[in-house]
Amino acid sequence: MTVKTPIGHRQRQAEETKAQVARTARRLFAERGYLATTVAAISEEAGIPEQTIYSALGSKARILERITAQWMVDADTATLAERSHEAPEAADRVRLLATINRRQLEVGWDVIGIYQEAGRADAGMARTLRRVLAAREGEVRRLLLTVKDDLAPGVTVRRALDVTLALMNIEAYRLLVNERGWTPARYESWLGDLLVSQLLR
Repeated sequence: MTVKTPIGHRQRQAEETKAQVARTARRLFAERGYLATTVAAISEEAGIPEQTIYSALGSKARILERITAQWMVDADTATLAERSHEAPEAADRVRLLATINRRQLEVGWDVIGIYQEAGRADAGMARTLRRVLAAREGEVRRLLLTVKDDLAPGVTVRRALDVTLALMNIEAYRLLVNERGWTPARYESWLGDLLVSQLLR
């Protein structure tokens, strides 16, 4: 009698294959560059047949989508965003923006760099990056609207958004943490203090 493999088991195996491909691709994209990394190279490093990768995920763009999805899960910024809206004090809400930004960049600054590189050569990737950044901007703006009555004189929500996006720029994180040796916690504290001093009464 033939014993059938449970569907759940096959699905788990398929998900693990996708996760392994994504982990390997993320490392190679960061080390060698998105454009220079081929699916064949990912296949060799991951020990997974190239055809299996195409069947499971498809193109490099689809692999990067999988990497991005895992980054969002690992960062879990949605939970932090909910906390920011529930914080009673305006300063606490603004500081949580620093926490969210620290968390996003701590676990995914390399992913943003991959998109930046890919977008320079691929119009589709450039559009994807713009959508990601637009969604991020929308979240920041929604939080700033909750503190609009506490903004410093002359600081509109629009100006607060401009200042916040400038201070939360990935290049500042890369400089301070990756190049100057700051800990992510020190970066978060610095950013939180700066946002409060720049935005609030």
